[in-house]
Amino acid sequence: MAKWLFKSEPNVWSWDMQVAKGDVGEEWHGVRNYMARNNMRAMQLGDQGFFYHSNIGKEIVGIVEVCALSHPDSTTDDPRWDCVDIRAIRPLARPVTLAEVKADPRLSKMALVTCMRLSVQPVTEEEWQMVCELGGVAP
Repeated sequence: MAKWLFKSEPNVWSWDMQVAKGDVGEEWHGVRNYMARNNMRAMQLGDQGFFYHSNIGKEIVGIVEVCALSHPDSTTDDPRWDCVDIRAIRPLARPVTLAEVKADPRLSKMALVTCMRLSVQPVTEEEWQMVCELGGVAP
C-alpha cells in the first residue's frame, strides 16, 4: 500500500468536515495540477494518507484512506481532471506542524518540505513512520 498526503485549507474543507462524511467519504475534487492528478490516478483502494491543514494551521491532523479509485472530477466538465474519494480513519493524537517537519532532519526530503505547493503528494514508508511517531499514533 502506498502512502500520501492530502492538503486542504481548513476554512474550505477541514478535518472535522471530512470526519462528518463518515465511511462514505468525500470526493477529493478541485485539483488542477497534473502531478497531483497523476498521484491520485496511481492510488489504490485502501491506500492511506495524511490530512494536512494548509495556510491556516499548517499541520498534519489526521489519517485518511482512499475509498474510491480515480474517476472524473464532478466539479468540471474538463476530462483532464480526475479525483479519488477519501474517508477519515483517525485523528493524530497530536497534530504535527509544518515547522516540526521542517526542523526534523529525517524529514528533510519529504515532499511537504521540497514540493510545498503540491496538493496531493507521495509519502515514503519511512516518512509515514516518523510522522505517526511525532503525532502519537501507531503507523
